[in-house]
Amino acid sequence: MATPIAAAAVPSGAIELSPLPKTWLIDIDGTVFRHNGHLNGPDELLPGVLEFINGLPSADLVVLMTARPSGHEAATREALRSHGVRFDRILFGLPTGERVLINDAKPSGLATAHAVNVQRDRGLRQLCSTFQIVDK
Repeated sequence: MATPIAAAAVPSGAIELSPLPKTWLIDIDGTVFRHNGHLNGPDELLPGVLEFINGLPSADLVVLMTARPSGHEAATREALRSHGVRFDRILFGLPTGERVLINDAKPSGLATAHAVNVQRDRGLRQLCSTFQIVDK
């Protein structure tokens, strides 16, 4: 499997990332699994999810987020495990509105926060060439 995060020539429109370990905050419904699919049957893994998430460097932390109530925690964790989705932590019961990330920039000028919106239920395949590691 090709690693989606790689040091290479940076394509136009790519987000440049430093080689430092990262924290990835990734929503579950509409991004990893079909939106609200768990309400109608088993969770359906979306395209490119395994390629993207499991291709992240092992030093990176993967935090999944969801508005699903905590009563869905056991089933959600089992669905993620059964599909082979890597994660370190999951936040349940989040509001359904915007997710806002605020972080300080490093004194070197390195931007330490990035946000990407993907189309609902399209998966993460389109992100596999979005991020590029560069020596900053």
